[in-house]
Amino acid sequence: MKILVTGSEGFIGKNLQERLLRIEGIEILKFDSNNTLEELEESVKVADFIFHLAGINRPENPEDFYKGNSDLVGNLINFLEKNGKNTPVLITSSIHVDKENDYGKSKLAGENLLKDYSERNNAPVFIYRLQNVFGKWCRPNYNSVVATWCYNTANDIEISINGRDTSIEFVYIDDVIDSIGSHLNEEKKEKKLYYMVEKTYSRTLGEVADLLELFKENRKSLSIPEVGTGFERSLYATYLSYLPKDKFSYELTEHTDARGSFVEILRTVDSGQFSISTSRPGVTRGNHYHNTKNEKFLVIKGEATLRFRHIFSDEIIEYPVSDKKLEVVDIPTGYTHNITNTGDEDMVLVLWANEQFDKENPDTYYLEV
Repeated sequence: MKILVTGSEGFIGKNLQERLLRIEGIEILKFDSNNTLEELEESVKVADFIFHLAGINRPENPEDFYKGNSDLVGNLINFLEKNGKNTPVLITSSIHVDKENDYGKSKLAGENLLKDYSERNNAPVFIYRLQNVFGKWCRPNYNSVVATWCYNTANDIEISINGRDTSIEFVYIDDVIDSIGSHLNEEKKEKKLYYMVEKTYSRTLGEVADLLELFKENRKSLSIPEVGTGFERSLYATYLSYLPKDKFSYELTEHTDARGSFVEILRTVDSGQFSISTSRPGVTRGNHYHNTKNEKFLVIKGEATLRFRHIFSDEIIEYPVSDKKLEVVDIPTGYTHNITNTGDEDMVLVLWANEQFDKENPDTYYLEV
């Protein structure tokens, strides 16, 4: 199957290409601003499906809106009809087609040309009126506030907010690609003409700016917001894509003493925190218990023995652990516990606690095992 993607090097075009490259049996035909109309016609002749993503958002001259948003649609239709084609066409338009400006008018004109093409040729046409799309590879300082703010925040450039309480409806690029890509599997009897991406997120500009600042400060505070689902997951992925190439990594603070070292890695809002500690041979750490706080221990280098004792019992329970057999040991509440490096090299321990450390209420009470 040959798929023509116009605007192939743009934001949505690159993300669509990534998806199509993972589908067996698809050949991608590309058209972008560096290609000629003659090349476009050659691709139109052989294409089985056309994603028309090319368009103009912020030209220097108002007439360029019409050249990029409606005239190019007209050229595409002329090539289709000239060669006797009724190829399915999906176009990305905008929710701003009802605006009385050159951008909205040019987008609406392109839509109407495709609508007439569909009626004349009984050809499937899918018109997507997109909301504010964000995600990786979007050009900053162009037409996306998220792209601009992600870029600025990641590069230590102050952002400008005009109206923190202004609410915007966002759609994430992966959801856009899911929606438009689904039409490749539809039959040509599809009668619906207009579409919108159903999965949306409504956020104020202030909420977006505050989240981005938390993402940036995570490297210092080690505390990260909830980024596992929804808008926060998508925005965090987008933010990371704008990190400068020389700033992918960041250092952690290592606390050392005669016993070894301790390093905090990450603190989460509701899933605890992660740390690493090292212990020198013969060193014992711990000898305390928790009432509610719970932990998981995993030795990833060396060998050690974990010892437990119920605080109202004399029975001592031992768990030998080492990097020879990776196993996680739960630390039950109400059991005092310690861990001793029983090997002849430094032991490395990965720790997870279900809550962030609270120095005012650490829920940690000294008691020898």
